[in-house]
Amino acid sequence: MTSPATGRATLWARLVLALLAAALFAAACSGTPDGEQSAEQRIVSISPTGTEMLFAIGAGDRVVAVDQFSYFPDEAPVTDLDGWNPNIEAIASYDPDLVVMQTSRDVGASLEALGIEVWAHDAPFAFEDVYVQIEQLGEATGRTDDAAALVAEMRAEIAELIAAAPDASGLTYYHELDNTLYTVTSSTFIGQVYGLFGLTNVADPADADGSAWGYPQLSDEYLVDADPDVIFLADTLCCGQNAQTIAARPGWDQLTAVQDGRIVELNDDTASRWGPRLVDFVAAISDLLVSISATG
Repeated sequence: MTSPATGRATLWARLVLALLAAALFAAACSGTPDGEQSAEQRIVSISPTGTEMLFAIGAGDRVVAVDQFSYFPDEAPVTDLDGWNPNIEAIASYDPDLVVMQTSRDVGASLEALGIEVWAHDAPFAFEDVYVQIEQLGEATGRTDDAAALVAEMRAEIAELIAAAPDASGLTYYHELDNTLYTVTSSTFIGQVYGLFGLTNVADPADADGSAWGYPQLSDEYLVDADPDVIFLADTLCCGQNAQTIAARPGWDQLTAVQDGRIVELNDDTASRWGPRLVDFVAAISDLLVSISATG
């Protein structure tokens, strides 16, 4: 006959085994393949480019807040978080597990001190940097396969667009950042995109010594003298610029680009952000060159 003490010990052992089995079962059910993060991960993005990347790799459902400039895609949860001057308390109030942001040593360290993971990025120096950042963000969010698929898709689409465009060697261009005539040179990421097509940047001599870090401010006289074949406007949203406002500038009506109707009105964000919509920027250049070739 089993003693009361032995019975209690047996019952306790069974209870422990049952609890252990339940814990193992719960862990197995909550696990995700390939080490992916749990869907419960809460992400705050104070980087418009980072926000676009997150949604493109399938992590958008985990994003609980974004900064005031992260208004693409439409479903991004825009808040009044300041992407330029991040506020630690405001960010932490959303109880994030991960914060996506542009590199800021002080802010990143403060967030990490609170136990919050930070994925920070710089502006790309080279074209390949874009793909590296997408893949790194995929790792940080457990969406490695989706990030790899996005990179492969972007590579293929961009290669197709470049192949479809005629050789642009000999054609010059001017890329306008704002209506005070700030621009980019070939040393910048944006300049490298144009370089893929063989276009020549009229702004390069203006920053030959590199003192403007690739972003010189030109003058009307400089541009009239340079007489670019093509003008790309990346200030249509911020500054309301278009083909008509360009033609109305003093002396600009004599420019080859104006007379030949070779003015491309870009979406400011598409031209300045290096996320998935980089393909749209490349497409705008490719389409123009195809059009020029067709019209002679």
